Amino acid sequence: MNFEPSVTLYLIVATVAVSLLAWQNPRWLQAMIHHPPSVQRGEYWRLVTHGFIHADGTHLAFNMITLFFFGMAMERVLVPAIGMGGFVLFYLAAIVLASLPSHLSHLRDPGYRSLGASGAVSAVLFAYILLQPWSLLFVFFIPVPAIVFAAVYVGYSLYAQRQNRGNINHSAHLWGGAWGIAFMLWLEPSLLARFFQELLSPLG
Repeated sequence: MNFEPSVTLYLIVATVAVSLLAWQNPRWLQAMIHHPPSVQRGEYWRLVTHGFIHADGTHLAFNMITLFFFGMAMERVLVPAIGMGGFVLFYLAAIVLASLPSHLSHLRDPGYRSLGASGAVSAVLFAYILLQPWSLLFVFFIPVPAIVFAAVYVGYSLYAQRQNRGNINHSAHLWGGAWGIAFMLWLEPSLLARFFQELLSPLG
């Protein structure tokens, strides 16, 4: 039996492993976290590494469960078109691009820090929603239309951002989602018209 490697599973394993290691070694976590003033001093790796560390188990689980459901599906679409390397670059670019608005807003804020894969996960999520808005996902054994899951995800992000607690950059959910949609439309511009057609025909 042939084993088909999964980019999504590799990303999940890497993220879980790095997060666990960072929790055991706070110095590593502080060296990888997104801190705009440090990036300005040349520590550019932080723009990527912050996407592989998380605040706690709930934060990690929420992102990785979401990535598992949507990433596996998007692999089947994107890998034939852009290859496994292209899928990884799409994911890593999402980590960076989703954090840029917050980065630019906090260039001179020494107290600002953020972490988490939310931006990249949202890119994968919204890319999927663009393709299959009414597909059913079983979230904790409850069937939920993908478009509804996306709405709840966005609503949670907006609420959490207003609470402004911890180091989680919740605004990255929205910017990451925008990157996922933009990337898919760049690959296939006709997807936008198809999305609205699908959205208006939930039983079609």
